[in-house]
Amino acid sequence: MTTDLAVLAEDLTKFYGAHRGIEGLHLEVTTGEIMGFLGPNGAGKTTTIRLLLDFLRPTRGHATVLGLDPRRDKALLHRRIGYLPGELTFPGRERAADLLRFFGDARGGVSWSHVTDLAARLNLDLSRPVHAMSKGNKQKVGLVQAFMHQPALLVLDEPTSGLDPLMQQEFLAMVREARAAGQTVFMSSHVLAEVQEVADRVAIVRDGRLAAVERVESLGRRAVRTVEIHFADPVGPQEFAALPGVKDVTVSGPVLKCTMDGRLDPLIKAAARHEVIDLLSTEPDLEETFLSFYYHAEGAGDAAAPAGA
Repeated sequence: MTTDLAVLAEDLTKFYGAHRGIEGLHLEVTTGEIMGFLGPNGAGKTTTIRLLLDFLRPTRGHATVLGLDPRRDKALLHRRIGYLPGELTFPGRERAADLLRFFGDARGGVSWSHVTDLAARLNLDLSRPVHAMSKGNKQKVGLVQAFMHQPALLVLDEPTSGLDPLMQQEFLAMVREARAAGQTVFMSSHVLAEVQEVADRVAIVRDGRLAAVERVESLGRRAVRTVEIHFADPVGPQEFAALPGVKDVTVSGPVLKCTMDGRLDPLIKAAARHEVIDLLSTEPDLEETFLSFYYHAEGAGDAAAPAGA
């Protein structure tokens, strides 16, 4: 494994009997980047994470994480990873402070001032017993334990589950700071807006297969957007409906509305043959793009029964 890769998965596959969790996954995560791992619930995201951390054993294929073998080097690897599971459970009746001290000791010791700083940022009361906390506060405990030892790799499965919008933004700030410090973040989510805000690249999974890996900005360039053009005189829909990427064309006198998938250039050139009074274009949205990509691909011949989580 080259030193610039934090994660390398090669043909990573897990079947539960005849049921596909993930199949044929080839994925590289570069050291120091934020990789968003996107897909609907049940697409195979959690299965992939559990394989990378050796909580599951693959049916075939192999993964290398931080240059280590997840099975052979499991104890060493887990000390260098901050992991937030999607299904978060804390047994026992300890206070949050006692539980986090236990996690810190298990990792060879952490700065308690760093723990309290993280708790303050997340508005987490460390004196409260974890079992009595709300889902959102338990999620904050999970985030503190993942970040507190400043790991080389953060593996976060649905990290904002249960957080209010203010705390979601604080979490995203923590992720940006981790990248600035040279840490790598592998973040599974079906909340696409948060990934759009922080990720360098996104990997899209559906039905247990990797559908695409793209930089966030390139996904945005071909994003679905709504365009409205006001002309000086009425226009006909036919000269616009056949343009590449243009769909759902409607014309009402001098006003044309359509959706645009990809670059605006063909539409702009066609519109320039007329006198344009005004042009309105919504900002491309990653969620619309993703859903368009996902459902288009779903009908492209690889649809299967929904995969495991």
